[in-house]
Amino acid sequence: MASPLSSIRGLLFDKDGTLLRYDESWGPVNREAARIAAAGGGTELEEQLLLACGMDPVTGKTKADSLFAAGTAAQIAAGFVAAGSPREVGGLTIELDDLFVRASDFSVAVTDLGAYFGRLKARGFLLGVASSDNERSIRETARRFGFLEHLDYIAGYDSGFGCKPEAGMVLGFCRLTGLDPSEVAVIGDNNHDLHMAAAAKAGLKVAVLTGTGSVASLEAAADHVLGDITGLETLLPERLPA
Repeated sequence: MASPLSSIRGLLFDKDGTLLRYDESWGPVNREAARIAAAGGGTELEEQLLLACGMDPVTGKTKADSLFAAGTAAQIAAGFVAAGSPREVGGLTIELDDLFVRASDFSVAVTDLGAYFGRLKARGFLLGVASSDNERSIRETARRFGFLEHLDYIAGYDSGFGCKPEAGMVLGFCRLTGLDPSEVAVIGDNNHDLHMAAAAKAGLKVAVLTGTGSVASLEAAADHVLGDITGLETLLPERLPA
């Protein structure tokens, strides 16, 4: 059962598909990841690898809850190898992590994130980002889009809190900020985000439609489904009590 909206004091955001528009930001990156994993094996192998990890090589659309949509670099590398990549998982993971850090240069934000996070901070909310991407990539994205200074917490798959859909990233946010999980809203575009929130007993589970999920794939696990993160500004209280 969701907590009353008036009790929410912390907002924990997913990154890709939530703060960034997924297809525009990650379609080209996923194609480059498959090219790296194919190691010169040709277009047919690259397309095979894309499909195995959840992206249609023709339409460029990525399936909800697929490896590309919700997996870590290590999980995607393992998926590539299982699907026929001649690479070794460890070395490929390192290359993918480096690629994903550079990907922030091509990302498309859902809104002016610097201004958006500034408004939420001014209203008194504690703010964090929890992503299946690596921590360097999150920090680079936050720096590029001007909201790093507003964040109280950053967690990537390599930050020591575990991976989605486990509860660790939410519980780490709570330990750092002193909040109870019931005071935290988790915002994401995939069921991995919402299931993480449920595992941690977060107070509010909010899904957005700027990623790979749809109303049909998200509504069962979400308390609210919004078009994008800007809907939070009318959903939540105008200002928290001092």
